Amino acid sequence: MNDTNDTSKFGWGPAAATGIGSMPGGDAREAVRTVVGSLEALPHLPELPARGPGADMIGRTAGLLTELYARVEPSGWRIGDRPGRDTRRARAWLGEDLDALEEATQGYRGALKVSAVGPWTLAAALERRSGEAMLGDAGARRDLAASLADGLAGHLAEVRRRVPGAKVVLQLDEPSLTAVLTGQVPTASGYRTHRAVDRTVVEDGLRALVRAAGESPVVVHSCAPGVPFALLRRAGATGVSFDFSLLTESEDEVLGEAVEGGTALFAGVVPGVEPGSGGLSDPAGSVMGVRSLWRRLGLAPGLLTESVVITPACGLAGASPAYARQVLAHCARAARSLADNPE
Repeated sequence: MNDTNDTSKFGWGPAAATGIGSMPGGDAREAVRTVVGSLEALPHLPELPARGPGADMIGRTAGLLTELYARVEPSGWRIGDRPGRDTRRARAWLGEDLDALEEATQGYRGALKVSAVGPWTLAAALERRSGEAMLGDAGARRDLAASLADGLAGHLAEVRRRVPGAKVVLQLDEPSLTAVLTGQVPTASGYRTHRAVDRTVVEDGLRALVRAAGESPVVVHSCAPGVPFALLRRAGATGVSFDFSLLTESEDEVLGEAVEGGTALFAGVVPGVEPGSGGLSDPAGSVMGVRSLWRRLGLAPGLLTESVVITPACGLAGASPAYARQVLAHCARAARSLADNPE
């Protein structure tokens, strides 16, 4: 792959594109080759959930935890007393993925993105021994956040060791963040929901993870409506990744403030599943909405290619392998189109 030294203040160069995380299939080497070959400015470590529990985003992140262990129950992932088969399997698959990444990035210099589930979505997904989500217990949340911070620090150090020329970017996946803030996470019975977590507490929890990432820029991803851009910016996120189709004009002001404050926008403009029409629009058409947003915000065109990274709308696990390859290549072409004509 190319040696990428043209980096911006964010660590990746202008006209960057990247994936969200998940890819179809179960062949780690094939997935990494596809990602690295398609996304020269900002490749990422793929997730392959089709392999089963432990390769999904919750299981992979549970395998990173220190002094906390999780196992699969019929209802989902639950904290247990000791590392069992599910923890060992999650760690083995991550090791296989890192082996594939190391092989495919020999001599690489540039930005490289890895992902893990953020503290609030993880707290909403992981069960305590009682079967209720860790989200409902403030002490359990604190223990989980500390364990995650420690595990992520070790994971980032391992990636830097394996790919010494990389500037590692951490993506925290937080699809449940809006539900946590608005009290919409259901309890185990399904008849009630957990109380909304105070925004200050949520912000502080994310800030602690940003600090734990050390020198790595942190991007927070959510493909849910109502992404709390201002909260994420205050928490120290370098970038926010979102489904562009879910934006409303009521969010223009907060988006403009985020960009002017130095936050990168990872705009999910390419469908993650194959459109009914059977194909994608031309690359310039895919970023037309981004250009329109920029004009509404009154931002300098020159800021566009530095501040915006083009991505799929969400993960590609549900796509066919052929379409997943097409999407990543299309994102790269769309990003280049944006750089060539930001007006």
